[in-house]
This record gives sequence, structure tokens and C-alpha cells, in this order.
Amino acid sequence: MVKKILIKSARKLIQNKKEIEDKLNVRILIRGTNVSISGKAIDEHFAERVILALDYKFLIEEALLLKDETFDFKILHIKDHTHRHDLNIIKGRIIGTKGKTLGTLRELTGCEVAVKENTVAIIGPVERIHEAEEAIIALIKGSKQGNVYAHLESLNRGRRIRRND
Repeated sequence: MVKKILIKSARKLIQNKKEIEDKLNVRILIRGTNVSISGKAIDEHFAERVILALDYKFLIEEALLLKDETFDFKILHIKDHTHRHDLNIIKGRIIGTKGKTLGTLRELTGCEVAVKENTVAIIGPVERIHEAEEAIIALIKGSKQGNVYAHLESLNRGRRIRRND
């Protein structure tokens, strides 16, 4: 079986092709921005997720987390959550000054987040990715960063309390 996907930039994939092929037991053929993946269906599925994550500028170590089914990959389209046209301002709110908001989101959710064009991609543990998704949607809709952080911190406190029971 052969899976075909389209990516924006092949540079990072070319740099990491051998590692992905070895770790995911697939063969990858790159022709410009067209990528063909061949292997067992399940291996192709995980390879596709890793390759799409690399296209979002995630590090190879972050993208390879997706070979584990306990991690998920989610793409949010900013336009799906707002009618505003000043998407650069919205992206700036998600990224924050010098990436501070992204860093805080990573810390509070345990998920990696990347912004590209008019989309936001998330890699994280299955049980935490929904929290990151909700936080990003709240920022897109105009919630203050502090309020989003407070909500995530309260979820984390609740998680710690349940573990101690």
C-alpha cells in the first residue's frame, strides 16, 4: 500500500528521512512537495502524522512522539473560530511576546504548539490535547492570556488532587 500526502516544505523531511524510515518501518519518496509513504497501513498512518508535524516546524523529537498512539496531533484553523480578518494579531496573541504565550501553554498543557499561516498545530498526550485545543480557541476568540492560564492551572490542580486521593 502507498499513502500520498502533500506538504509545504520538504527541507526538514529530507534532513530527517532516514531516521523516520528507520523508526517507523516505512519507505518515503519525496518529489517536490509530494510525498509517498509505503509500508504497513499502521506504519504509514504514524509516518503521515510525523511528516505533517515536521511540515509545521515541530522538531523531529516532537514529531516522533506521534509514533506512539498515546499522543495525538490536532490542527486548528484560526478562521473556523473567528470572524475577524486581522489574523496576524490573533496569531500574535497565541505566540505572545518572544514566544512567551506558546511557552506557557506548553508548560501548562504538556503539549507542543506551533503556529503556521492561519493554522495552529498541537502535539500532545491524548488526555491533555483537548485542554490545549480549548485554550487556543479561547485565545483566538479574544480571552485574555491570564484567564486562559488560570483555567489551565485550575485543571492541573484538580488533576493533582485526584491523584492524591
